[in-house]
Amino acid sequence: MNSALVLFSGGQDSTVCLAWALQRFDVVHTIGFDYGQRHSVELSCRAEIIKKIADAFPQWRHKIASDQVIDLKSLNAISETALTREAEISFNENGLPNTFVPGRNLIFFNFAAALAYRLGAAHLVGGMCETDYSGYPDCRDETLKALERAINLGMDAEFKIHTPLMWIDKAQTWRIAQEFGGLPLVNIIINDTHSCYKGERSQKHAWGYGCDACPACELRKAGYEGFICC
Repeated sequence: MNSALVLFSGGQDSTVCLAWALQRFDVVHTIGFDYGQRHSVELSCRAEIIKKIADAFPQWRHKIASDQVIDLKSLNAISETALTREAEISFNENGLPNTFVPGRNLIFFNFAAALAYRLGAAHLVGGMCETDYSGYPDCRDETLKALERAINLGMDAEFKIHTPLMWIDKAQTWRIAQEFGGLPLVNIIINDTHSCYKGERSQKHAWGYGCDACPACELRKAGYEGFICC
């Protein structure tokens, strides 16, 4: 079977990637990571998003396979970032925001590949992007191409890492969500996904829940405004 494993956090980007994978593969597995993130509420969104996608899109329902959440809290223990502790979001001396968790995506893909090896899934899908993003070096296309090669050499395998959002901005991400699933998918993203770094879900906006001030909320809001205006 032509199968894929999606890195699925419960956020906007990974939900769009899940829809992308469901359009293209026969079997789609999902994996999430609990790394002690400040916005751990995203993990509690995952099951409801999967359920609503299955209910809204019967053509995809039979493709949805296993889901696992992997405990990576040891990453929190070696990271002092605004994404893994209560701290004001700012920029470090190296120009990177202090929400950058060093090695996070590298670790995620290695664990995903290990699971995909057992599942027999040759395709790994992630929502990384270097168009509208916070400057994280492990989101860059060059990084992920090198990682794909390293994983394949280390596992003697032929995994393919897919990053369907790599070269599009957030407005385009909203548009392809509409293209893939129309208003039902757009509404799932607004009502059920979580992107806010502060874990804020008491404030509902046109674009979804969030603090409306952190970098993740600013990107999501600006993308939504670009989506509805054009």
